[in-house]
Amino acid sequence: MAMRYRKLGKWGIKVSEISLGAWTTYGDAVKDLKSIKQIVKLAYDGGVNFFDNADAYAKGQGEEMMSKALADFPRHTLVLSTKLFWPMSDDVNDRGLSRKHIHESIHRSLRRMGTDYVDLYFCHRYDPETPMEEIVSSMSNLIDRGLILYWGTSEWPAARIVEAVQVARAGGWHPPIVEQPQYSMLAHDRFEKEILPELERYDMGAVVWSPLAQGMLTGRYDKGIPKGSRFERYPQFANRFLTEENRKKVKALKKVADSLGLSRTQLALAWVLRHKGVSSAITGATKPEQIQESLGAAGVDLPPEALEQIESILNPAK
Repeated sequence: MAMRYRKLGKWGIKVSEISLGAWTTYGDAVKDLKSIKQIVKLAYDGGVNFFDNADAYAKGQGEEMMSKALADFPRHTLVLSTKLFWPMSDDVNDRGLSRKHIHESIHRSLRRMGTDYVDLYFCHRYDPETPMEEIVSSMSNLIDRGLILYWGTSEWPAARIVEAVQVARAGGWHPPIVEQPQYSMLAHDRFEKEILPELERYDMGAVVWSPLAQGMLTGRYDKGIPKGSRFERYPQFANRFLTEENRKKVKALKKVADSLGLSRTQLALAWVLRHKGVSSAITGATKPEQIQESLGAAGVDLPPEALEQIESILNPAK
């Protein structure tokens, strides 16, 4: 299947439905530039144009490593994002969404990424210590200065997303156009019930992270936790997703995937992309075969009968 591209809500920019992110990968799990370049090239050649990052990923190394891997590709063919919020040092102002931290963070990220601008700049969490007017006006100012093209939110409560849009409209500022929430077969209620309706109401897009539930949906953990796996490196993920109930669901999903000629990874990605409100599924890859498998979900539309089977597996009580 060929890669498809989707708008972020009503806005003109288009992102690949499968994208590649740097979280827990580049600068952390993978530090070999040659390997990273191989994975990034496979993604790019497969039609991926959206590459997601954040200053907090390996304390800036994620931005640095991916930028080196992307250096050979024409800038206009790339949609680059990064984020700010989490502490980058012990300094009291080196965190949050104050005007000071926003101003300083974008310049540091641009230097690490080796670019004059980023296409998307995300507020990585909501900051209750900073007035919404300060957040919105500061992000809007970066657009006016040409340092970013659009801004968005990540893991913000629905009410705060709405507030940001309304404050932007009242002040004549650029509103957020995209949210980056967690969304997968094993973590879907909050997005579907709380976030998605507001994004649709305000014509915003969604680029979702952890569509494979930190790898649980790939089937890798059917029989336990392999050595060197993400669940071994990050026990908090195993504590959340590696339950007996989830294991049974993931095993049951294999039959559905097999009937469609898909892997469970591809089934899980196609499932989150079934929503028109989802612009892109952000994937991670530490090996070439992982990004190749994810690319196999591009252009896949799940038939109604498969969606019904999946629903009965995910929500058996209904």
